[in-house]
Amino acid sequence: MRDVKLYVMRHGPAEDNSPTGRDGDRALTPEGRERTRAVARALLAEGEVPLTIVASPLVRALQTAEIVAAVTDLERRVREAKDAGGASGAVEIRREMAPGGDALGLVLELARSGRKRAMVVGHEPDLSMLVSRLVNRHPEQGMLKSMVVGVKVEAPPRSGSTDGAGAERAESDATAFRFILDPKSLHWQRD
Repeated sequence: MRDVKLYVMRHGPAEDNSPTGRDGDRALTPEGRERTRAVARALLAEGEVPLTIVASPLVRALQTAEIVAAVTDLERRVREAKDAGGASGAVEIRREMAPGGDALGLVLELARSGRKRAMVVGHEPDLSMLVSRLVNRHPEQGMLKSMVVGVKVEAPPRSGSTDGAGAERAESDATAFRFILDPKSLHWQRD
């Protein structure tokens, strides 16, 4: 079985309202951009950087993912990796990371496809629920904006069914908590 270092990240602080009035168009604030850059630099300094970044199509999540990709030089690292596990070097946009999407199904897909270091960027409360389902643990304050939770996921065996309670149980048995990176203090919480 292949282990995947999974990075679960919530989008950075965003504007309260977009010029269009649509929630999906809300962009990161200047402070949100800076917080996200600081988190990305902290990940880079610890060697905790993804080779795959998958984001919700909502603007604030996509901008967060693009900042992480730029700060960590994703494209160059993927190009130079001996085995990038099918990573493209660009941020991937997937509806599964949008509010109410099937984030767990996406994580299972990433694990099965051999992605070794994957980051998913999305929204609350979906991300807290994803972390809870993966490691039976919930961040005390929920997922703060720009927070990253590191999880080790073992790729589940291929079977006839990839959804339902059986897949969830199999996945939670094959995962382990690694860390929480607090976006405000940049403190690493590890067990």
